[in-house]
Amino acid sequence: MIARVGLAVLSAILSAVPMVGQSVPLLEKKVISLAAAKKMVAVAEEEAIKNNLKLSFTVVDDSGNLIYFEHMDGASLSTIDYSQGKARTAARNNSPSGNFEDKLNDGKLIGLAFPGVTALRGGLPIVVDGKVVGAIAASGARTGDQDQACVQAGIDALMKP
Repeated sequence: MIARVGLAVLSAILSAVPMVGQSVPLLEKKVISLAAAKKMVAVAEEEAIKNNLKLSFTVVDDSGNLIYFEHMDGASLSTIDYSQGKARTAARNNSPSGNFEDKLNDGKLIGLAFPGVTALRGGLPIVVDGKVVGAIAASGARTGDQDQACVQAGIDALMKP
């Protein structure tokens, strides 16, 4: 009996592994185009201007690699690194960068034990068909909620038909 089960398991494993010469399907995924990144940032910048904010904006792909960056005149130079860190955090962790800030504030995350995490509100993942395709972030507002509201406006504009 054990031998039959073992052979059945081995047969199932071998049938799932492609043999040399067999074609293997490639995965397809959606990506953020430069035009889409620019559109999101343009709308986010309009929101910032409306609220008298001077921000830096970053759009990254699903791995956290830079697609587009913009630094508004008058925005603090520190906002460059913060916006890029927030975007990478949101993309690589499939969640808003503010989730880490919340965990720090609640005492549920001790220190920054996660390399490359920027635990500040203002970075949001961009989700298409249930998959994270990248992230957008802003930095420089008076609060992280204001940063986040600007980038949410950018995401909302992208998702409109």
